[in-house]
Amino acid sequence: MNRKTAPDVKKGRVQKKNNWTPTPGYYNSEQALPLIDRKRPGEGYRHLLKRRDVQEFIAILPDWEELSKGLNAIVLAPHEDAMGWHEPGVVHVCAWEQELWWEDTVPAFVDDHREIFEWLGVVVEKQGGFLVTKWTEGQACAFQLLHVLLHELGHHHDRMTTRSQRSASRGEGFAENYARQYEARIWDEYLRRFGLD
Repeated sequence: MNRKTAPDVKKGRVQKKNNWTPTPGYYNSEQALPLIDRKRPGEGYRHLLKRRDVQEFIAILPDWEELSKGLNAIVLAPHEDAMGWHEPGVVHVCAWEQELWWEDTVPAFVDDHREIFEWLGVVVEKQGGFLVTKWTEGQACAFQLLHVLLHELGHHHDRMTTRSQRSASRGEGFAENYARQYEARIWDEYLRRFGLD
């Protein structure tokens, strides 16, 4: 069988024909400024946040210049089994369900987030044997920015303030406290710029 193209041979070794170098992107190369990327939300989900919401939100963060070091991207990601996640250099905020209300909320989640729920005015009611969380779109957007995004940025800050800058070693407790402290610092400015409607 004849070859259509001959492989290149250098010093007696056959060279790879195709380019095997990964295409540069925010997962594998440093970016001059953090990008804001919006991916498809996935079937049955939607993005409540727009790129401009994230841009306007980071403009009110008092330590953004320091916090953004080593951050390549903020991704409005498809729905996963989490509200968001962090990996080195990239934080993700996941898409929301099509229906705003959560019909089977875990009581421990409500207890852990009672303060932010009260600030946002989120109604949580017991119906049958379930807790129903009644979000408005403004409340859900605020929760994603003020809590989910800040939580994931807390993981990023954790990683960047460790000696090796390889992992977020202080874990979920650190990120949760980070989000709560920032929520309190920027609450008034958030309401002034965004409101809850």
